[in-house]
Amino acid sequence: MSSKITMLFCVAALLVSSNPAQAHDIYSRLVDRRGAPCCNETDCRPARFRVTPQGVEMFVGGRWARVPNENIQYRTLTGDTGDTGGGHWCGQADWGYDALGGADVYWVTRCAILPPNFSSLPALVQ
Repeated sequence: MSSKITMLFCVAALLVSSNPAQAHDIYSRLVDRRGAPCCNETDCRPARFRVTPQGVEMFVGGRWARVPNENIQYRTLTGDTGDTGGGHWCGQADWGYDALGGADVYWVTRCAILPPNFSSLPALVQ
């Protein structure tokens, strides 16, 4: 089995086995900019974040994923443990192909939560 296929199976296993019960109710009232729920009880999690010249990235599934500015909400979640500095990510894995035609996973962000004191970031990283 190729290493990329093995990696995909590992990522899928990680997603299925991630800890959805870890105070998942802190996400139950989150909605995206269209009013749709951010979460389906298993796809939101605390996530580290960083700001790069290209924009905000969050650490999801063992890699840094670019987060579209329009999906970012600046708020504090009641029940946040503070382990990620206030960063939380809601979304799902999707499968695609790299430039060489090999299978790869990428992350589709529905909602990303950053602490309110980062609310000036979108103007800085356009």
